[in-house]
Amino acid sequence: MNPIKQLAGQTVIYGLSSIIGRVLNYLLVFIYTRVFLPDEYGVVIVMYSYVSLLIVILTYGFETGFFRFSEKETDKGTVYSTSLISLLSSSSFFILFAIIFAQPIANMLRYPGNSDYVVWLSMIIALDAVSAIPFAKLRAQNKALRFVVIKSINIVSFILLNLFFIVLCPYLLKHSILTDTVDIVYKGKVGIGYVFISNLISSAITIVLLLPDMIKIKFRFDFALWKKMMRYSLPLLVVGFAGIINETMDRIFLEYLLPKNIASYQVGIYGACYKISIIMTLFVQSFRFAADPFFFAQSKNRDAKQIYADVMKYFVIICAFIFLAVMLYIDVVKHFIGKEYYTSVTHISGGNFANWLFGSEINGLQIIPVLLIANMCLGIYYNLSIWYKLIDRTGFGAYISIIGAVITTILNVWWIPLIGYMGSAWATLICYASMMIISFIYGQKHYHINYNMKKLLGYISLSLVIFFISKYLRFDIIAIQYVFNTLLLLVFLAVICYFEKIVFFRKAA
Repeated sequence: MNPIKQLAGQTVIYGLSSIIGRVLNYLLVFIYTRVFLPDEYGVVIVMYSYVSLLIVILTYGFETGFFRFSEKETDKGTVYSTSLISLLSSSSFFILFAIIFAQPIANMLRYPGNSDYVVWLSMIIALDAVSAIPFAKLRAQNKALRFVVIKSINIVSFILLNLFFIVLCPYLLKHSILTDTVDIVYKGKVGIGYVFISNLISSAITIVLLLPDMIKIKFRFDFALWKKMMRYSLPLLVVGFAGIINETMDRIFLEYLLPKNIASYQVGIYGACYKISIIMTLFVQSFRFAADPFFFAQSKNRDAKQIYADVMKYFVIICAFIFLAVMLYIDVVKHFIGKEYYTSVTHISGGNFANWLFGSEINGLQIIPVLLIANMCLGIYYNLSIWYKLIDRTGFGAYISIIGAVITTILNVWWIPLIGYMGSAWATLICYASMMIISFIYGQKHYHINYNMKKLLGYISLSLVIFFISKYLRFDIIAIQYVFNTLLLLVFLAVICYFEKIVFFRKAA
């Protein structure tokens, strides 16, 4: 099979569960932003930011390490069992620590009355960390269907449990239906905590489904192999940790750098509007699931570098299309979240320059184009990052990610007090763009790939030009605006088809 088609097929298969999950999660965001106030939803956003950070620490780069050593070592079973035993051990210690120190941790997180959140989330983190290696094994063996089925069950169970606790139980109690039965499983005072309980149950279901992949092996722990895997993977831990700082730390910064009386409210708005950019994130995530094993497998192909260049081109085209599809129809897309989340206006006090740039007030919708472009840059960085993984120089990835984390930290600390969550959005874009540029420069020195830069920059520039035309050329009649925006999108597709057909026919000749 053509390698590009193979990658596209794997991306679609891996993306299927993510697509289903994200679409259904739109339903949850729709519900959350109507059942909970922004300050309540902000608690969920902040707590899951901590979850993201801790999962990276608890998997310590062993997912990628497993892929690499499965290719290098002849005894793949030992690689698998060594990786699994390592994560099982560290996750067990983590849960024990979290249970013992639950109250001090809750006090530190500014939720002193919710130490139970700490226990629930620690169990979620540990279960998800352990499941990383069985899922990696399925990906390495190209068992995409089983991967998707288990992921889909996880997602569907999480959705159904949320609907049960947040929608159905309150409805039944309100209308005095099956009150005695509902009282057994539902306590209204838990409130937003049912989001975490739903996640914990769905994570436990996932582990049960993965048990056949976990127990049908000979448990062998090769300490010498483990040390080699750690040397390879620990720089990736730094990469992952710095990366997750770039992805989620902005919510935590908002929680601590804004005045306490508005912090959770602003985090709620930022988190909800961030969800609108999820379509780009979804594609990048789906691509990443398929790309890691694909890139390693293609490294032995004599045309590997050309394949990587072609992958980058098509990746950029799809990302540019997604950016336009969201922004040209933002007046429709915005209704996925509650009205209060995109109409609430925040007054900023960033001085004359900030007021000239952003106006004296901002709302959540203004961050969406910035975050879409930021996630495009992140996806391009994932494409570029293959160079240091293939030459076993993962330390470069650590340095780049640390630079990104430093940029994220400095800009958030500087801009959040001035322009609120708009500062977080721009910090995210500058961080990912910087990482992308640095990785490209160093990658071309150590593992040169002949990317078609004219086309890559041309397609991105075209999408931005079309976006600004739509933004500043507005019509009073909404139907005319949609027709005009649709024509703009068709222009973009026509240009892509024109240039890609020229390339195709030249090759065919």
